[in-house]
Amino acid sequence: MAAAARATARVGLALLLAVVGVGAQDYDFFFLVLQWPGSYCDTKQSCCYPRSGKPAADFGIHGLWPNRDDGSYPQNCDPDSEFDPSKVSDLLGSMRSEWPTLACPSNDGIRFWAHEWEKHGTCAAAALGDEHGYFEAALRLRSRLPVLAALRDGGVSPDGGYYTLSQIKGAIQRGVGAEPFVECNRDESGNSQLYQLYFCVDAAGERFVDCPVSPGGRPCGNRIEFPAF
Repeated sequence: MAAAARATARVGLALLLAVVGVGAQDYDFFFLVLQWPGSYCDTKQSCCYPRSGKPAADFGIHGLWPNRDDGSYPQNCDPDSEFDPSKVSDLLGSMRSEWPTLACPSNDGIRFWAHEWEKHGTCAAAALGDEHGYFEAALRLRSRLPVLAALRDGGVSPDGGYYTLSQIKGAIQRGVGAEPFVECNRDESGNSQLYQLYFCVDAAGERFVDCPVSPGGRPCGNRIEFPAF
């Protein structure tokens, strides 16, 4: 009942925003970006675990980003809408586990989530409504992507071994039914390693679609390390 009431409220808010011209859709699709914590930490910069402890060895959410087909994107669409943790109090447990911060110094994640909401989420009101709708949508979409299981089923494991880009993409495509863009970073020795996965979502924030444009980002070679975490 509560979920239905929230959904009704989000629809009403989206309609109101459209009428007054605030939050009108200025994007064509979303990037749902997932990040491998082992690769975030295995760099010269290193990382810090959040105050809640070491995250699970799984892909965490980096963000849900509205984008346009030409490669540009809106940002900071409502400077007056600051992140308010009380509005997502029922989601905070899931956010800590599925959307953890690894930035230093160690913190509770509020600054990370505030950045994602204020820069990206405020531009998604046309489809997702308010702050709660934004984070709820990202968590829902993430739950439909058993990426790590798909990689392991395809013989790609976070064991410090090296894999090709086609192995990584193929395993994910077969396992979850969507092919991501793969972004790499560099470890302390300069090796290319699996860092982020970009999945494309339709403008309604409901289904995965073929990506209309590349997100750019750091390219991968054809010898990609998948470090343990």
